[in-house]
Amino acid sequence: MTCLFIQIRCKPGTTYEVADNIALREIHSELYSTSGAYDLLLKLYVPDGEDVGKYVNDNLLTIPNIERTFTTQTYRAF
Repeated sequence: MTCLFIQIRCKPGTTYEVADNIALREIHSELYSTSGAYDLLLKLYVPDGEDVGKYVNDNLLTIPNIERTFTTQTYRAF
């Protein structure tokens, strides 16, 4: 599995709606509300054999009111 951390900026006033939609899709490991340039921090695992970009596009970026994302992919180093 590939672990991703995705910061999500929502259109103003829609953060709770976006978070609810993410929760309903059950794709996340953890989901947090954050302060700063982004509204939400999502941790998810992409299943082995799945294309990371396609998985994110198909399962997350189809949610309405997501304005911008910043993705960090992790690697097993130890």
